[in-house]
Amino acid sequence: MKMEKYYVVKYSGPFGFIKPWTAVRDSETFSQQFLTPSIVEGIEKKLFPELVKQDETGFLEKGINKIKRHRLNYLGIDIQQERTWAKGGFQFSKEKSNYKTNLGILKRGVMLNPNLYLAFENIEDGKSAFEQNICLCRNEDILLPEELLELNETEFESIEGFELKFTNKDTGFKVGYNRFNHAEEMFGELIVSRNPIREK
Repeated sequence: MKMEKYYVVKYSGPFGFIKPWTAVRDSETFSQQFLTPSIVEGIEKKLFPELVKQDETGFLEKGINKIKRHRLNYLGIDIQQERTWAKGGFQFSKEKSNYKTNLGILKRGVMLNPNLYLAFENIEDGKSAFEQNICLCRNEDILLPEELLELNETEFESIEGFELKFTNKDTGFKVGYNRFNHAEEMFGELIVSRNPIREK
């Protein structure tokens, strides 16, 4: 039996945050440890802009075509505070000598020093991805390419980390709605390889 070969780009950065789809208004949110299908598709469309083709019905190139596998690990979680206000901007009012504002404080559990491994089937896609940066979700969470590896399937499986195997509702749990495919429900099965929280 022929073993699958991957060209794997390792990305790293100082921090990263992946917002869980259920955390729209949570005042304290810990970074999600896995990438959903729409996040992987978004990263792929950033790396390969030729896949971003649209007509009046939406994206013509739907789905994940080039990224075959991924793994994500990190050093720990750091709680950061962020001040927010409503869409209309800052407002205040005075009631019985007390000032009230629409300001709020959110606490985000952000991943420290995340490493993301993206696996491609051919060397051309790997080389193209290796020349670019990516974001996990927020634009300020930039990850830069660190190395390009040639690994077989067994070697890829030895990388410690989280990986969501994309499935259907019969075999997986719900992980959100796909913004690239008319808000279709997404499902997955979480694979945890050894210890995804690194010591160094």
